[in-house]
Amino acid sequence: MRHAPFFRRLGCLFVIFNLFGFVIFGSVIGLILNSLGIIQISAPQLQWFFPLVVLFLVFAITMAALATRNLRRVSRPLDELVEASNKVADGDLTARVEVRGTPEIRSLLHGFNSMAERLEENDRQRRNMLADVSHELRTPLTVIQGNVEGILDGMYAADESRLKSILEETRVLSRLIEDLRTLALAESGGLRLKKEMTNIKELISDTVASFESQAGEKEIAIALSLDEIGEVNIDPQRVREVLSNLISNALRYAPRRGVVKIGLTGSGSNPAGSVLLFVQDNGPGIDPADLPHVFERFYKSSDSGGMGLGLSIAKYLVEAHGGRIWAESDTASAGDAGRGTKISFTLPA
Repeated sequence: MRHAPFFRRLGCLFVIFNLFGFVIFGSVIGLILNSLGIIQISAPQLQWFFPLVVLFLVFAITMAALATRNLRRVSRPLDELVEASNKVADGDLTARVEVRGTPEIRSLLHGFNSMAERLEENDRQRRNMLADVSHELRTPLTVIQGNVEGILDGMYAADESRLKSILEETRVLSRLIEDLRTLALAESGGLRLKKEMTNIKELISDTVASFESQAGEKEIAIALSLDEIGEVNIDPQRVREVLSNLISNALRYAPRRGVVKIGLTGSGSNPAGSVLLFVQDNGPGIDPADLPHVFERFYKSSDSGGMGLGLSIAKYLVEAHGGRIWAESDTASAGDAGRGTKISFTLPA
């Protein structure tokens, strides 16, 4: 049953209290005027008048006591809320309030605690991000600086292999900067898609082809299961980015001589008017504690590399298309080779 808003109930109480107050005030004025002889109140009228006045007084005192009790129930939690909000404003994001009081006040206090928890988590992620970004930038920059200084000092020859090493590190930096830029655009609402009619099957095949050499190094087989689907209205560059991230992760976690399955299906069991894509490996799977958080920004499991941006960016890009993305892993056998992880996402067709 839905409770009436607190201030509406308080307003009704105020109106009733004032109504009885006016009645009592008018009764007192009537008695005074009767005693002065200005008006005449007969004896039969006084017989019911005094009990009614007493009843009004009892009711007024009762209402005043209830109002005082309710105001205390409201004022104390609100005082704690003001104190806690001041702490948060001063930078103490651990401040919380005890959830108590009327249903409306409890809802307000619960909302404050949820907000404070989110702010604390965002602050923790921001600090972790700064540490991770510093670490990820320092490593390639150190390699580039060491190689260039070695070449300038004559310690290294400026040959093709050395220059390729430097070029690869610059690509690492470029990917990191692009990931951070994409994440910033997505979170600020500035991400714009350049949609066009695209053959999704060909897009998947082209993306997979770019990973053939990487799969060959670990002798991983890539199994394709692609339905014949017409063109869909998507941003091909962004969808390729999602696929590249998922395939890269699958190849990283798949064991040597493992299998990575990539599929594409039409409607059928999917939401109406959508296509479904999935990438599945037969690696160790995702720990049950990590599975609900894999798409959170900067979230990394104990055995993951990078900054924890890839899946978060993939989620933003899929949702920007109006689709949905999710991960599945057999929690009963996480860690057993052969079960692995399956990440699926839909795109409106």
